[in-house]
Amino acid sequence: MDRRNLAPLLVLAGALIASVSYVASWDMAIPDTASMLWKGAGVTLLALYAGMLARNLDGWLICAVMAFGALGDMLLEAAGLTVGAVAFLIGHLIAIWLYLRNRRPVLTRSQLLLAICLVPATGVLTFLLPTDRGLALAATLYSMSLAIMAAMAWTSRFPRALVGAGALMFVVSDLLIFARAGPLVDAAWIGLAIWGLYFAGQTLICLGVTRTLARNPLG
Repeated sequence: MDRRNLAPLLVLAGALIASVSYVASWDMAIPDTASMLWKGAGVTLLALYAGMLARNLDGWLICAVMAFGALGDMLLEAAGLTVGAVAFLIGHLIAIWLYLRNRRPVLTRSQLLLAICLVPATGVLTFLLPTDRGLALAATLYSMSLAIMAAMAWTSRFPRALVGAGALMFVVSDLLIFARAGPLVDAAWIGLAIWGLYFAGQTLICLGVTRTLARNPLG
């Protein structure tokens, strides 16, 4: 195998190992800084993977999306929910730009209907979930930016089985975060579900975009 092709695959494998091992670290008594860096390592390596494959603006945009996701992961631990959400929001805006640059020329009625319904449905669910009503409005505004990103991913030229599905998994992961602040506060499984859906979603998005750009960079 060409060494240039092997290096990104090793980085991708490292991202998967970092993500799985981070779950194992939950039961370890490790310093907060180490836990923060461990949490951010998986998506940081996805950003590096995308950067190694980038050959045009779209390639660097998906690299930036992953980079701000990794920053959000770490800031959630280091600076709290609001600051971390800002990093994720910037990543969503970059992703929306990427998907708008790569719009699918023709949509079926069902594809368009899902994209249209996703945003208000996500907003309503997010508003209803938190027990802390002071959190509800800010969470709703953030979640709608995430839902717009997912709708744009679904209507882009990138494969729905990877990028569209990954974006929807990201939405479900965040809905579970808000559910943990409400009716699922005592659910033992929810932390694993949140992390699993989030990282799997980011991985599918990264793979779907980079593979499409490698085959057809100009769209």
